[in-house]
Amino acid sequence: MLRPVSAPPVAVTLPESQAVSAIDYQRDVRPIFEQKCIACHACYDAPCQLKLSSHAGVARGASKQLVYDGTRTEDAEPNRLYTDADTEQGWRQRGFYSVLDSQHPQAALMARMLALGRQEPWEANARLPDSLDISIKRDNQCAGPDEFDTFAARHPAAGMPFAVTGLTDDEYRILLDWLAQGASVPEQQAPLSASLERKVRRWEHWLNRSDNRHRLVARYLYEHWFLAHLYFEDDQDQMFFELVRSRTPSGEPVDVIATVRPTDGIDGDFYYRLRPRLESRVHKTHITYPLSQTKMKRLERLFLEPDWAVTTLPGYGPAQSANPFVTFAAIPARARYQYLLDNAEYFVRTFIRGPVCRGQIATDVIRDQFWVSFQAPGHDLFVTDATHRNQVQEWLSLPGLKSDLLSLGPDWLAHREARNRYLAARQQDYARIYPEGPALDHLWNGDGHNRDALLTIFRHHDSASVVRGWQGDVPTTLWVMDYPLLERTYYALVANFNVYGSVSHQAQTRLYFDLIRNGAEANLLRFLPAEVRNRLLHHWYDNSARIKLFTTYADVDETTPSRIAVATQAPLADFSRQVLAALASVAGPPERLNRCQRQTCAQAEYPVEQEADAQLRRLTGVTAAALPSIKWLPEVSLLRIEAGDRRLVYSLLHNRDHSNVAFMLGEDLRLRPHNDTLTVLPGIVGSYPNFIFNVKLEELDDFVAALMAMARAEDIHTLARHFGIRRTHPEFWSYFHDMHRYLQETTPLEAGLLDMNRYLNL
Repeated sequence: MLRPVSAPPVAVTLPESQAVSAIDYQRDVRPIFEQKCIACHACYDAPCQLKLSSHAGVARGASKQLVYDGTRTEDAEPNRLYTDADTEQGWRQRGFYSVLDSQHPQAALMARMLALGRQEPWEANARLPDSLDISIKRDNQCAGPDEFDTFAARHPAAGMPFAVTGLTDDEYRILLDWLAQGASVPEQQAPLSASLERKVRRWEHWLNRSDNRHRLVARYLYEHWFLAHLYFEDDQDQMFFELVRSRTPSGEPVDVIATVRPTDGIDGDFYYRLRPRLESRVHKTHITYPLSQTKMKRLERLFLEPDWAVTTLPGYGPAQSANPFVTFAAIPARARYQYLLDNAEYFVRTFIRGPVCRGQIATDVIRDQFWVSFQAPGHDLFVTDATHRNQVQEWLSLPGLKSDLLSLGPDWLAHREARNRYLAARQQDYARIYPEGPALDHLWNGDGHNRDALLTIFRHHDSASVVRGWQGDVPTTLWVMDYPLLERTYYALVANFNVYGSVSHQAQTRLYFDLIRNGAEANLLRFLPAEVRNRLLHHWYDNSARIKLFTTYADVDETTPSRIAVATQAPLADFSRQVLAALASVAGPPERLNRCQRQTCAQAEYPVEQEADAQLRRLTGVTAAALPSIKWLPEVSLLRIEAGDRRLVYSLLHNRDHSNVAFMLGEDLRLRPHNDTLTVLPGIVGSYPNFIFNVKLEELDDFVAALMAMARAEDIHTLARHFGIRRTHPEFWSYFHDMHRYLQETTPLEAGLLDMNRYLNL
């Protein structure tokens, strides 16, 4: 039966250890953490900062300090594993407390939390009581060892694993025996093979060459790779590395120099080093970047073969951090932009998907689904026209490095004014250089082979995803990003973003991203006929956003023509059709499900997929006005279909419609639920599934019919009862981790453990 959430707890009693042999952490304990714990305890928003995805995180323990705090007026002290402290004592001095320490009379805190979670099991596949708050905004109590009794009395349903089917008897016994035996956590090692060691040394030597040109290029690469999970393309073991700055040279143990941002300076000498990543692979933060001999040669051609020189290296400081265009001006702009385009999906992922684990500060500035393309380097004036570049680059400085509240207003106004001066000059120069306007070949074609040329972004409220190709139905808006837009977005949201930053820092970052989105949309409008631009612009900035068109954003060019003719009644649909035809060789996977009402969709390879696709197409191409169930579906639902000895997986993505996305507050007031749509895609999109439905292929027609028949919000609970894998399902973890197995089968390099912090109580 469902446990009451307000009754006094049963006394937390721990069984005596029955272990006959020593429990080994790597063999016995870590697999349990990966199966039952890391799904919540891995990212920045791990409850109480207890990260169980690495040995160091387990030993570090928990903290009462909030990482996500929208009210702090000053930057907080960062607490990053492997960076800000490297010993257990160092973490204790920073306020972290052990969850393993068995010196307490009632045993280790982890043991008591696990015992509390086993007081009374949940009813199989039943909804949790509404009074139990499972949202990510709930107050984490973060009880210390001496506070546990009070915590358990007030929160009897808050044992671990929290609000989900718990540990098996064997798993519980292993963890208790391990804790009783002293909870030994060995130092985590990642020995390299001789071949891998040679590759690491080769790259470290390449990055640490001493002449000024190499040093400037290495600094530029470090600021763009510090977040990456780097791997060698021919490494069968798939070991991943991170690029750090170390006091020690290649061949010696890495001694990381901790800075808040990668753009911060360091006193004295340092060396770029590749350090193995030790954590379990978590999908949210697992953003990969390949290294190889071919990649090294490509970087040599881009950055070092052109004839350029730098006499004095730029310094470090707020001015240099805020304006990469000036800091790295000596490096040819074409090389910098082409470098970003070569791995465009990686760079877009860095600011759309990670590393921030609770991203509504940024995501509420974007639509729920939109398409991205890139301006061709040969038609980007910042790249091709030195006069234009020298005139405007000083105006491209980024806000947010001043963290005090008093600087928020004046600093923001100055940056907004500079950005609008830049856009005015840009508009004039493009009209002068291209008086007939742009053509389709002004869009980057992926150099004929790179499938990063067209991308789709899906927002899932406070997280977002990037996929290759233009996926889903034609969106409300499209972006065309040029080099200044792409580089500024990266530096504003990644290189210079501090998750521990003050409200001033976070607000300025969010406000500037609003300008970037507006700039990417304005750049798209330049590709469309002048007569449709104003209508589209006012459609994107409806109602309350009209005032921002006049007070905040730069004017859009409504006079310079375009060489691209489109149907005026459906300009975005016609424009996208032409782009997809022109870039067919790099357009990504063919559309199977979402645009089939207006075009012939591709057929899946296997008959069972064709059968599933035919049923699921009934849910696409309509709005919630015609299919009300769309309004009540979660942001990301994963649909698992059992088809004989196969299982298919689809993502059902709820795209919420907004009158505009121009403001930080009041999002609910700008939602238009009757215009919501559903995108259905094969595979897994997103790092945070909100729910899993499991359906036999022969029942798929019933599942779709039930969705189409839903008439009220409460009907979603009926659907979940018949087809859902609720948090209390006896086999919840088997289904949840089958999604990870699917990722390993289909995208092994990108696969990582999914996060269940957003899994709903349907």
